[in-house]
Amino acid sequence: MNPGQTQRRPWIVGVSGASGTPYAAAVLRALLDAGESVDLVVSRASRLTLLDETGLAFRDAHWQQDLREWLARGADGKPDTFDVRIDDVRHWSARDLAAGPSSGSYPTKGMLIVPASTACVAGVALGLSKDLLQRAAGVTLKEGRKLVVAVRETPLSGQTLRQLVALDDAGATVLPASPGFYAGGTHIQDLVDFVAGRVLDAAGVEHSLYRRWEGELGGGSRAT
Repeated sequence: MNPGQTQRRPWIVGVSGASGTPYAAAVLRALLDAGESVDLVVSRASRLTLLDETGLAFRDAHWQQDLREWLARGADGKPDTFDVRIDDVRHWSARDLAAGPSSGSYPTKGMLIVPASTACVAGVALGLSKDLLQRAAGVTLKEGRKLVVAVRETPLSGQTLRQLVALDDAGATVLPASPGFYAGGTHIQDLVDFVAGRVLDAAGVEHSLYRRWEGELGGGSRAT
């Protein structure tokens, strides 16, 4: 790094295999809109979910093209809904356990797992590090950095609940992907953006994804 050059400190965004890839897309767009750098890890299982939910593939060799097409798509599946720039995204293969985020000396602001499957929750809670996503989450915890786990499964078994408590005890923020309706959303994108906004709230990143509660009953319905 040249003298006077600012060190890049990205947010790691891990996408696991739970249903809910529009949540990940909304978080990624908002981070980039906020001027944040992003390191992206897309698990093997999440690629199958992305293909099923959107019809889009995510390929390591063509990740920029695939990511751009994914992020431009709305939650309703309509292509070219958003204008996106991915200049400050760095992609790491989930198989690459020698990647930057696998080490605590690699500078990051923290990590957001969106969505987080119960298998991912178990792997992180137990410290399994079976792929880069789990390894990076474990590193984030041991370094005392912000880890937000947006779990999206229902119902939750007792075992998963205990694992979520273990993550909370370790310092993670457990954030169920549960949209609120008081913001006055009328479209699927509104509900997706509410969850994405709550993830960014937990990370301390400014955004304007949803209407905040202001203590006025019925305000959301009048806002529409």
